[in-house]
Amino acid sequence: MTDDLPLLGFGLPVSGNWATPETMRYVARRAEDLGYASLWTFQRTLWPVDGGLEPSHWSVFDSVVALAHVAGDTERIGIGTATLCAPFTAPALLAKTMTSLDVLSGGRLTVGVGIGWMPQEYAAANVPFERRGARMDEYLRCLRALWTEDPVEFDGEFYTVPRSHVRPSPVQKPHPPILVGGRAAPALRRAGRLAQGWIGSSRQDLAEVGACAETVRDGAREAGRDPDAVRILLRGLVDLVDRDPGPDRRPLHGTRDQIVDDLRDLRARGVTEVFLDLNLSPHVGYPDVEPAAALSYADHVLDAFAPGHP
Repeated sequence: MTDDLPLLGFGLPVSGNWATPETMRYVARRAEDLGYASLWTFQRTLWPVDGGLEPSHWSVFDSVVALAHVAGDTERIGIGTATLCAPFTAPALLAKTMTSLDVLSGGRLTVGVGIGWMPQEYAAANVPFERRGARMDEYLRCLRALWTEDPVEFDGEFYTVPRSHVRPSPVQKPHPPILVGGRAAPALRRAGRLAQGWIGSSRQDLAEVGACAETVRDGAREAGRDPDAVRILLRGLVDLVDRDPGPDRRPLHGTRDQIVDDLRDLRARGVTEVFLDLNLSPHVGYPDVEPAAALSYADHVLDAFAPGHP
C-alpha cells in the first residue's frame, strides 16, 4: 500500500455466526500482525420485528465488550466504536466506560458516537426521540467536560453532573479522540465543531463523500479549529471478487486492483481512514453463512489489503 491511500482498519467480528470469542481474537491478532491501523465495532441494541433491518443485524455483540475482549490480546492496533448511540447512556457513565477502556488498552481508543435513527431503540432506552440534535450537542460538551475538568460540574438542559472528581483519567490527553456519525448537514458540522472528526454510516453515498468531508471541515473552521486536523473515517463495505464485475460495478466492489483504486479516489476526496467491514456482508454476517466460510473470506480480504502489501 502507498501514501496516497487512506489509513486502513478492519471491522472486528461482532455480527452473525462468525462472531465468536475465538474469531474475534484471531482477527484482531491477524489485523495487527498485517499492519492494519485499527479495529472497529458497531452497536445494535434491538432487532425490531417491524424495523426493516438487514439480516446482518440479527445478532450483534455489545461493541464495547467486544473491544475489551481483544484489547488484552493485542498491543499496538487502535480500537474504536463506529458508532455508539450516545443518548442511550448518560455522559458520566459513557465517560467512565470509555476511560476504563482507554486505560486498559494503553491509550488506543477512539470513541465514535452518533444519535441513532431507530425510534424502537430510543423507546427501549427510555430516551425521547425528539430534539436529538440539541441533546447531542450538549452531550458532547458534557463528555468533554468530564474528561478535561477537575473537579467537573455541568448543569445543562438535558444532563447534570454535580461538582465531582472523576477517576481514573484517560491515558490520551486531553481525552480519547471523539468522532461523530451522521449524514445531515447539522450532524456533519457538529463533527467538525465539537469532535475530532466524522464517521460515515454504512448507508453513506460514496459519491457525496467529498462534499460531506468539506462540510465537516467547515464546522471546524466555524469553531476556530484546524480543518486539516479533522479525521474523516468511512466504513468500507468491501466486496472482493476475482473478476471485473463489469460496467455497473459499484465502489468497493470488484477485484483487488479496482478496490485499491476506489480507496485512492476516496483519499483524494478527503477521506483519511477507511475500515473494511465484513460484518454487514452477505458473505460473512448473514445468519445462514457458515462460520468457517466467513472466516476464510475474511482471511482473503485481510491478506489482499494488508498495509504491507505491495
